[in-house]
Amino acid sequence: MASQDWFEKDFYKTLDVDKDISDAELRKVYRKLARKYHPDSNPGDKAAEEKFKEISEAYDVLSDADKRKEYDQIRAMGAGARFSAGPGGPGGAGNFEDLFGGMFGQGGFSQGGFQQGGRSYSTSGAGNFEDLFGGMFGAGAGGPAGFQASPKGADQRASTTLNFMTAIKGDTIDLQAGDGRVITVRIPAGVKDGQKIRLRGKGSPGYQGGPAGDLILEVSVRPHPVFKRDGNNIVVTAPITFAEAVKGATIEVPTIDDKTVKVRVPEFSQSGKKLRVKGRGVKTKSATGDMVVELAVVVPNRLTQEQEKALDDFISASPADNPRDDLLREARV
Repeated sequence: MASQDWFEKDFYKTLDVDKDISDAELRKVYRKLARKYHPDSNPGDKAAEEKFKEISEAYDVLSDADKRKEYDQIRAMGAGARFSAGPGGPGGAGNFEDLFGGMFGQGGFSQGGFQQGGRSYSTSGAGNFEDLFGGMFGAGAGGPAGFQASPKGADQRASTTLNFMTAIKGDTIDLQAGDGRVITVRIPAGVKDGQKIRLRGKGSPGYQGGPAGDLILEVSVRPHPVFKRDGNNIVVTAPITFAEAVKGATIEVPTIDDKTVKVRVPEFSQSGKKLRVKGRGVKTKSATGDMVVELAVVVPNRLTQEQEKALDDFISASPADNPRDDLLREARV
């Protein structure tokens, strides 16, 4: 019987953990063991398959707060406790009375049934018996069979390529699994190139009705012609004229939300100067980045005669400084 298993099996020992282990640490230990003994990693290895079933059963109980509490209480009744049909074989109910008489505050358990809190339970058939103990031990409507943790299905891996804006804003997409299934998944806003997303229950079906595995989706992001991503910041290179760089100007640049923002270019700005616009970057659940505008001074392709004369006058009026003097000097250090 399943309750018998709870007396006999030391789930903490199965997972090699202490009784006060936290949920997070328990999950780490289980994942490590599951990867080691999973049938997909050990094809044809019956010992590994049995070990996988044992750790799955142990984790199924210890990872559920209610089941874990009930398991600890039952184990505390005493190591080596047994359910049996009673003295002399199946006809009696002696051991049941010894065990559950104390639990329910009375010894009035007989072969025909017992009473607890004004309610009668029959032992003559499987139905009420399974309902009673299913509720006690968390086995559910399936009765004792519910104690057996069916192995989880294998995780699957897939990859997809998103355009830049889909990765930034998030979207719902359809993927085709290796077994031909079409899986609809939600891509969260702000995913990065190369990021892996775990989609719970989207992997291979479980063994013997167990839970499905997960789908590990690796995301690639296509580059954008205007925007680049740096962490949660969005970088935009904005061309400016020589006059705007020298005299300063207010320019308009695009943003990732299909709008524009005005940015003030300081006087005497150089190519590569960066201006920051707060809160106009990538928005995720945990943070919002900025937009960084990098200036690039554009040299004209040709000049009019008037511009040529003005440039000559400018050169004549300029000091004879060489802007590469520092470069040449530092190169000799």
